[in-house]
Amino acid sequence: MHPTHARPHTAEQLTGQDTSHLVIINPDSGQLVHQEMAPAIQALQDAAKQAGFDMRLASAFRPFDRQLWIWNNKFTGQRPILDSNSQPLEPDSLTDLEKIHAILRWSALPGGSRHHWGTDVDVYAANCLPDGTSLQLEPWEYEAGGHQHTFAQWLHQTMPEYGFYLPYAKERQGVACEPWHISYFPVSRYLLRQLSPDLLKRTLSHSDIAGKSQILENLDSLYLKYIENICEV
Repeated sequence: MHPTHARPHTAEQLTGQDTSHLVIINPDSGQLVHQEMAPAIQALQDAAKQAGFDMRLASAFRPFDRQLWIWNNKFTGQRPILDSNSQPLEPDSLTDLEKIHAILRWSALPGGSRHHWGTDVDVYAANCLPDGTSLQLEPWEYEAGGHQHTFAQWLHQTMPEYGFYLPYAKERQGVACEPWHISYFPVSRYLLRQLSPDLLKRTLSHSDIAGKSQILENLDSLYLKYIENICEV
C-alpha cells in the first residue's frame, strides 16, 4: 500500500514555474523529480537493474519555459507537428485550432504538462537501445518488434508495485498512446485535482504562447480532451 499525499501545491509548482517541491534524482544529469516520488522511482530503477534493464529517464521535470519553447517552435513550423502515426503534417494546411489539436496529441500545453509536477517521467532501457540508435519516444519502439518491447512488458507488470501507472496507456482520442510515460499515482492524482482550467487560463494569459487567442477561447474543451482525459489506474 502506498501513502497518499493531498498537500496543496502552489500555482507556480503546478505549472512548472517553481521547483521547490523537487529534488535531483540523478546528479550526473541534474534531472528533477517530486520529492515524494524520488524513493519510488529509485526503487523501480533498482528492480529494473535486478531484471537486467538499465532503466533511465528520457525526461523528468520539464519547466514551463521549456514547454513553451517546444510549443512555440511547433506552432511556428520550426519543429515538426506529427500526426497520430508519427508522420509530419504540413502546418500551412492547418488552421490555428487544427494546429493546436495536432500539437496536443504529442506535446502538452505549457502549464498543463504533467512533467511540470515532477511525478511523471519518460523511461527507457538504455541497454536495449541498439548501437548508433537514438531514442525517438515513438510507440513502435515499445511495441512487439521494437527495441524497448521486452522492457515495456516488464515495466507494465512491475511498476504498479511501486505506485506507477501509464496515464496514456490506451487511445482515448486525446493525448496519443505513450507507453514510456509513467506517473506516480499517490501524488499525481492529487495534483491533477489541484490544477484547473481557470488556473491554466491565468497562467497562459500572461505568457507569450503562440496561438494564444484560440487556446484561451477553447481552453475548457482542450482541458477536458487533453488533460483530464487519462486512463484509469
